[in-house]
Amino acid sequence: MSEEALSSDTPGVDPAVAMIEFASIAVGITTGDAMVKASPIGSIYTGTVHPGKYLVLVSGDTASVDEAVQVGLETGGASVLDSIFLPDIHPAVTGAIAGGEEAAWISGESLGIVETDRVATILQAADAGVKAAFVELSAVRMADGLGGKGYVLFSGEVAEVEAAVEAAEAWSAEAGHLLEAIVIAQLHDEMAYNLRSDLRFRPRISLRPVERSG
Repeated sequence: MSEEALSSDTPGVDPAVAMIEFASIAVGITTGDAMVKASPIGSIYTGTVHPGKYLVLVSGDTASVDEAVQVGLETGGASVLDSIFLPDIHPAVTGAIAGGEEAAWISGESLGIVETDRVATILQAADAGVKAAFVELSAVRMADGLGGKGYVLFSGEVAEVEAAVEAAEAWSAEAGHLLEAIVIAQLHDEMAYNLRSDLRFRPRISLRPVERSG
């Protein structure tokens, strides 16, 4: 499989997706190489994230991705911080992975937030939540600019958001990486506007008019 073929693929066109999160950049690179050599996966995406961690994401048919993950876990050993294998990933999650949006798409009156201390777990949480309820997967943020944390936002009707957060919380807690899981029953319009504009603080401040004296 050539580098050109890998780079032309789009994450999410394959039914199965897996991610492994490494404490060591060197081990992460070595493991990614071993994974792509061991299994005919559809695509592989790798790179560094804050704070000095390395991610390997692979997609393809279920059997090939499963084989790649097993090789990755064995090769990565003690450097593996977290991993997930989603054999039937929800399209909304793959869209969030590929989109890289810095703003949230808020739909409905309520908002659910699930926050984890690992990147891979937040993908599992997002997948579990959006499969459990009729909600909008408003945003999935991973590691960069977050000190290595991840979070997912669900929006919609209160009961549906509660169900999504409950499912996402259960997966995150079972993995041992849950930080917070909260439902805001009635999100204020000003807060919704901030989330729709940008999820980061600095860009929001830079959009405000500067008051000058004198």
